[in-house]
Amino acid sequence: MDPTAKARDLKLSLSIALAGSGGSGVMTAGTLLLNAAAKAGLYGLMVRTNGPQIRGGEAAALLRLARQPTHSLDDGFDLLLAIDWQNVSRFADEIPLDASSVMIGDPDEGETPEVFKNTGARYVPLSLKKMAKAIPGSWTNMVALGLAGALAGIPAAALESALRDSWKRADAALQANLAALQAGFVAASAIEGVPKLKGANALAGRRWLISGNEAAGYGAIRGGIRFVAAYPITPATELLEWMAPALTKVGGTLLQAEDELASVNMIIGASYGGVPSLTATAGPGLALMTEGIGLAVSAEVPIVVVDVMRGGPSTGLPAKSEQSDLSFAVSGLSGDAPRLVLAPTSIADCLDTTQWAVQLAEAMQAPAIVLSDQFMGQSRAIIDRPADLSFVGKRLTAAANTPDYKRYRNTESGVSPMAIPGTPGVVYTADGLEHTEAGIPSSQSRDHRTQLDKRERKLLQYDYGRWWADVEGDGAGAVITFGSATAAVREAVLRAAGQGVKVRLIAVRLLAPAQPERFTEALDGVTSVLVVEQNHSAQFYRYLRSVYDLPGKPASFHRPGPLPLRPGELTDTILAWRNS
Repeated sequence: MDPTAKARDLKLSLSIALAGSGGSGVMTAGTLLLNAAAKAGLYGLMVRTNGPQIRGGEAAALLRLARQPTHSLDDGFDLLLAIDWQNVSRFADEIPLDASSVMIGDPDEGETPEVFKNTGARYVPLSLKKMAKAIPGSWTNMVALGLAGALAGIPAAALESALRDSWKRADAALQANLAALQAGFVAASAIEGVPKLKGANALAGRRWLISGNEAAGYGAIRGGIRFVAAYPITPATELLEWMAPALTKVGGTLLQAEDELASVNMIIGASYGGVPSLTATAGPGLALMTEGIGLAVSAEVPIVVVDVMRGGPSTGLPAKSEQSDLSFAVSGLSGDAPRLVLAPTSIADCLDTTQWAVQLAEAMQAPAIVLSDQFMGQSRAIIDRPADLSFVGKRLTAAANTPDYKRYRNTESGVSPMAIPGTPGVVYTADGLEHTEAGIPSSQSRDHRTQLDKRERKLLQYDYGRWWADVEGDGAGAVITFGSATAAVREAVLRAAGQGVKVRLIAVRLLAPAQPERFTEALDGVTSVLVVEQNHSAQFYRYLRSVYDLPGKPASFHRPGPLPLRPGELTDTILAWRNS
């Protein structure tokens, strides 16, 4: 065995890309492969990538399987398995191959694109469609599932169990596809050069298989959300689809609104009535909600808006990921409108951060925007069962017949009791106009200043505790990031440490309001910083420079979507930055 192959065989993770045209079933095969990996005791991540079409078009399931928790894609792929080659070349940048990679494709389903041939990857032709046709009633993607699973070292029993679990009933079609899976599994024995993951077995612990959208939905329910109104939009729709039946189990309701303007106003109304409420959208929808969110700021009505970011501007790249709504989220409203902006750092953290956002919104009677993105929202991961956190929204409400009740009383904390409609003796007006402490519309300078100070103070004085950011490691250099970029940055920091360069990682979870004291403490002893993000204009870097004093001469690494940030390129960037 040559040294390169030996090194690859000893890898602790394996990267597989399943690709094909719309309707070829690559997403189903990828999902089942991830399910089987979970049953075999592995961790893993599956990222979905599609063309811009509403239906059909090219599709690919990008998987990374590992023996330890993994939250980012690797630098390249060990295996590309193409059910057909129709437009798969469009994924060439997203599926990097090299001379140590293996490509498997059906020679009857088109020619291998030149862009993949030029990578030097070894090509293995295999007539997948003919293999499926030889088993009446079976599907080609099930042959691919067996083939990919065997090459990854996943036991046949785990693959079969995953397929059976996905089938609604035991019938002839299930038996045919079990046979197709087995045919693919057997065919893998003739293919060499793909490293298998050591340690896969059929004894998995209590792990969860979950997407970021599902995790956010579950976190919202655990935090107390009982009403959701939203309009479907890629890539947030799955969050709503998951929450619809889940809410009914806890006595909640989901309503599909006619558009994003209606949805944000519906959740403001429901929350005004005392029901913790949420909507989910993407960048274009968030833009439409601007006036409604401003109303929630002014009227001090708690709401949660989950923005599953995608490439922009406008309709942009609907099915691709990008961290490009940050500037809009932290400063996109009219007037001085303080709001909470949070960003989960992983698929698993979508649960905790969304649950925390509900608690914060309810406690401070303010809108909270949660910045997820397509990478986390539509990807699935095998994670350890999360701990049950105590983040449950609790709103300060007014008792009936409170003497001298003033809804917007200028309290020391900035939070004043909120009367629930129908409570006797505490009636008040809530609208978007500036108002007195009693809620009476006013254009007087004193009232305006008082309410501006009150709305700002309640967010600035709140004790957010350690959850504001993940601060890890030590060193005179610090890499600062947020959101889905965190996983690749964390892996890069570990790789750099393995090469003798230690740096600190600061993954900011609470983006607004700014936390200057905690940030200063996190940067204690740091002489230089590198800011990493996935957008074109370095929005996070510019935001940090505007609200914090960063030491030395801050450096920036930023790139727009749809290409994910890779641990290898970030490792090189960190090494070059620290050695400069």
